[in-house]
Amino acid sequence: MSKSTVALHFKKADVREDLSAVVRAGRHLWLASDETTHLERLTRKDSDTFTDHESFPLAPYLSLPAGAEEEIDIEGLDYVEQAENRYLWLVGSHSLKRKLPQEDEDTTYEQVSKRLTKIGADGNRFLLARLTLQEDAAGNDIPAHPAAQLQGHNKGDVLTDALQSDQHVGRFMTIPSKDNGFDIEGLAVVGERIFLGLRGPVLRGWAVILEIAVETATDPRFLQLKEVGPGKWYKKHFLRLDGLGVRELCIMQSDLLILAGPTMVLDGPARIYRWKDALTTTEEQFAYQTEMVREMPFGKARGHAEGITRFNKKADAEHPKILVVYDSPAKKRMKGATGVRADIFKV
Repeated sequence: MSKSTVALHFKKADVREDLSAVVRAGRHLWLASDETTHLERLTRKDSDTFTDHESFPLAPYLSLPAGAEEEIDIEGLDYVEQAENRYLWLVGSHSLKRKLPQEDEDTTYEQVSKRLTKIGADGNRFLLARLTLQEDAAGNDIPAHPAAQLQGHNKGDVLTDALQSDQHVGRFMTIPSKDNGFDIEGLAVVGERIFLGLRGPVLRGWAVILEIAVETATDPRFLQLKEVGPGKWYKKHFLRLDGLGVRELCIMQSDLLILAGPTMVLDGPARIYRWKDALTTTEEQFAYQTEMVREMPFGKARGHAEGITRFNKKADAEHPKILVVYDSPAKKRMKGATGVRADIFKV
């Protein structure tokens, strides 16, 4: 895969520091940070620049159990054109988190020990939602009603409720993310099929991708799980990713591209894999021969690949490209006071 870059220009420098998901929709890039309750939109200026940054709070469109100030921990975005509608999908991590102890010479053993016992569930993390996109007077896409989200509560949603008794992932639902606990970090939507990539758990080296379907509930502001088989609310796919977990998903024709990285708090490795013909069957699958497409760059405590999206138009199917954004980007990626460079790879 050969590489080039594009510049992403934001209004504020802090936005570029915490990018966790990205999807291209026409001339726009939609991005998310795992530290906010906003979506960010950039518009293509020329072949290697996206600018005209606009930020859209999600509280006017969605019910946020923990309020508009508590982070959603958005980890996946996708764009879908369906009939006459255009939708922007997003997913939160659905994970628990363990408190991070301070690391300085004045911190005592007792303080560290106590801090590491504290596990929390932020209600906004349990979010799977679909926003409608429409054009404003200037011809730019903006979020609009109707919007809908999976039925939930401040400690989970109907998906996490259904998974509590699962024989593979059920016991990991009470374990925090980054401890190999349950943690969604990938989203891909095609038709009625919604693929959710799990950073954790990784089971004896096997990564997990969940597949669900949803339908509008009686209250149109909400979505409910739809059976994917008799009495079955989800499917599980197991993949060999060399012991790594899923960090993002991207549909490429009938394949799924998978950005993979460590489940724990580690620097690399980071790789892109191809799950060939993932969309050609509706059966649960195990893919033990996924193709490793590329080793991704990563730095020490910085510069971890977090989001991928198809970059060029569907018509250019013979020469597909993907765009990759990084969390805590290295200084060499910074551009000016508020910009950052994203990588473009030919697949």
